[in-house]
Amino acid sequence: MPLDTNADIVRDVSVLISLGQLDSASALIRERYPFVPVKKLGRQYTPRQMTAVFLRDGFIDRYRGTKLVFPPALRLISYFLPSEFPYHKNGKMTEGHIAFWELLPTIDHIHPVARGGNDSEDNWVSCSMITNSIKANWTLEQLGWELLPPGDFGAWDGLLGWFVQQIDRAPTLLSEPYFKRWYRATRDQVM
Repeated sequence: MPLDTNADIVRDVSVLISLGQLDSASALIRERYPFVPVKKLGRQYTPRQMTAVFLRDGFIDRYRGTKLVFPPALRLISYFLPSEFPYHKNGKMTEGHIAFWELLPTIDHIHPVARGGNDSEDNWVSCSMITNSIKANWTLEQLGWELLPPGDFGAWDGLLGWFVQQIDRAPTLLSEPYFKRWYRATRDQVM
């Protein structure tokens, strides 16, 4: 016999409430589907930490298997083509190119910290902004997802090499603090 789903538990609670059995309904919720507040983790990763994870994962969304692009490479394209490839610092889809959601890698916790996962590199994985938003604080099991193998950095470098090449050709780009931080992180990791 399959285990009750959360919907079945809520159904049973609603029946108990209808019967006026609030104590039993309360006990059922506490025991089988308790309220666990989601902790907001205001974690900020350094460009060096992010670069290490993106390199390890081969610039692949580890949940969907799609290619990702090194964050400063996307921003550099926007720097050169601001009208055609706009960037918005808060990710507003109405003002920034969709590539910043589809292709920008982020770090996600495989097992969400809000659900007891560790904030450590062995629990970090690369995925796109949009995938990260969809996953939120759900576990892979709840979503029916699996962790895919890392990509091959030799086959796809996420335009990291292109970014470094552009900076090496035009070092004045380092006057932009964003590019300077990422360039340093890249040089520490790959060069």
